[in-house]
Amino acid sequence: MVQSNAVMVGWNRAVSGREPQAAEVFAHAVNFFDKLKTSAKIESYEPVFLGYHGGDLNGFFLVKGTHAQLEAMRASDEFVDLTVRAGHTLEQVGVIEAYTGPEIPNVMGRWTKLIPQR
Repeated sequence: MVQSNAVMVGWNRAVSGREPQAAEVFAHAVNFFDKLKTSAKIESYEPVFLGYHGGDLNGFFLVKGTHAQLEAMRASDEFVDLTVRAGHTLEQVGVIEAYTGPEIPNVMGRWTKLIPQR
């Protein structure tokens, strides 16, 4: 069974005029993920800012953990509130399941198994 072992929380840019609030949401997110990491509720997280490239993804947090840890995080009131606040201050907020490290062979195996035969 293929199960996600990471979550990407991405965004485009701050809503014009709400940059200070977006910075506050970012700081709150760092504190939230620090708390989860310290209490072993996730394995790790990394904030990433992308260079200017003309696209609609300008940054993200990559949060790693077991599938169960990530599902619990995503279902928590604090995470839901955080993503709603992010949506008020940032454009194009998204929360996406991701697969890293040891899950890559499983994902790739499923993908190649399902390639249509000609």
